[in-house]
Amino acid sequence: MAVEKLSIVKAINASLRTALENDPKVVIMGEDVGKLGGVFRVTDGLQKDFGEDRVIDTPLAESGIVGTAIGLALRGYRPVVEIQFDGFVFPAYDQIVTQLAKMHARALGKIKLPVVIRIPYGGAIGAVEHHSESPESLFAHVAGLKVVTPSNAADAYWMMQQAIQSDDPVIYFEPKRRYHDRSELDTAAIPGPLHAARTVRSGTDLTLVAYGPMVKTCLEAAAAAEEEGKSLEVLDLRSVSPIDFDAIQASVEKTGRLVVVHEAPVFFGAGAEIAARITERCFYQLEAPVLRVGGYHAPYPPSRLEDEYLPGLDRVLDSVDRALAY
Repeated sequence: MAVEKLSIVKAINASLRTALENDPKVVIMGEDVGKLGGVFRVTDGLQKDFGEDRVIDTPLAESGIVGTAIGLALRGYRPVVEIQFDGFVFPAYDQIVTQLAKMHARALGKIKLPVVIRIPYGGAIGAVEHHSESPESLFAHVAGLKVVTPSNAADAYWMMQQAIQSDDPVIYFEPKRRYHDRSELDTAAIPGPLHAARTVRSGTDLTLVAYGPMVKTCLEAAAAAEEEGKSLEVLDLRSVSPIDFDAIQASVEKTGRLVVVHEAPVFFGAGAEIAARITERCFYQLEAPVLRVGGYHAPYPPSRLEDEYLPGLDRVLDSVDRALAY
């Protein structure tokens, strides 16, 4: 496959297809992932080509889906589980936290659980309640789980490949508001290690760190700031657990300022951990406090109000101005 411009949806579909072709132990499970191809059509066509034993339509029972995936992993399979929407994952939270995350340590390393749990997450799609959550920090807090999220088609493809090949359980968050954003994908060029951050725009005055859906927003903020003579560096975190603190530190040592952006609430969010760690590591290089931009500490609002809740260009630029004013 040559370099091709694909949406994130098509890139994940292509990656799952490649995994199914390359490893007979890879199976896909979830509600409506087969005949329907998933509500976002991420698994479209896979059951037709690989059969109902490899792409399995499950009952509406998230705990049962994850519990079955754990059993399959114990028997040598590599299940890829789809949770239909972010807010539907909580019935499976017990299985994920008490079993999936801990079995490897409980068995003193003798048992591996190579399970990937795909979760479309985030807002800005005008959905009803329980369809626009950002629960990544709940999983990042749990030892034993890896948590990643792509922001473009190339990462969507390759990070899925790497997640499936990992012997650790991986929570793979898919930014649903960016599903149809298109970018170049080269299936012969791995973009980097699964948990490594990447600089997507260089700058000298301030570092913006984001992941998933907010990377595009931060790139737009950097472009707007450039018109006012401000040079912003944008770092795509890619992994929320573990976090590539070395990459953030290297950028902050260059720019002297840091703003962390995510859709999830600021309170106890990933940005809080980043702010604390970078303040410890870069205390003498920082020219201003580390600032955070995110959702409010409130239940996700009705869709008509989500533009007020979600961080957007104006809130990012406001924090940039505050940091540069020090």
